[in-house]
Parts: sequence; C-alpha cells; structure tokens
Amino acid sequence: MFSFITTNWRGKPLTSYQVIVELVAGTTTETGLRILAEWDRGYYPTGIEVTDVELAALPLSGHDWHPDWNYNLTPSKPK
Repeated sequence: MFSFITTNWRGKPLTSYQVIVELVAGTTTETGLRILAEWDRGYYPTGIEVTDVELAALPLSGHDWHPDWNYNLTPSKPK
C-alpha cells in the first residue's frame, strides 16, 4: 500500500497534516485499491510498554496466508 501512496504524492509538497491525509485518501490503483484515511487528533502518550502477558491476551486471529503478517485484532468493549 505504501508504494502506491508515495507514488500518488510524488512531487507534491507535504505542507501540512491535512494535505498528507488528503493525498493518502486519494490513493487508488487500477485493480480497485482505495484507502480510507482520516486525521486522528487524539493524544497518545509515548513510553507505554505492553507486557508479554498483555500481548498474549490480545484477541488475534491469523489469516490463512502468512498469519504472522496478516491477522485481525478483534476490539473489545472498554471496561
């Protein structure tokens, strides 16, 4: 996907977050790939570590093809 995004914005000045989001969202391919993009203005603190126990508890389900690379993470409701 990233190769198509960089091709789409090649030569265009990335002057703001909004410009970047619009260029990403405007990326398509001949085979029908479309990218949904929106600017998330949320605050996400850095330095948060996930323990091995927390990671093992995530509801991951691997796909048939390369399950280490392709998987679904099923969100749970907030507690």
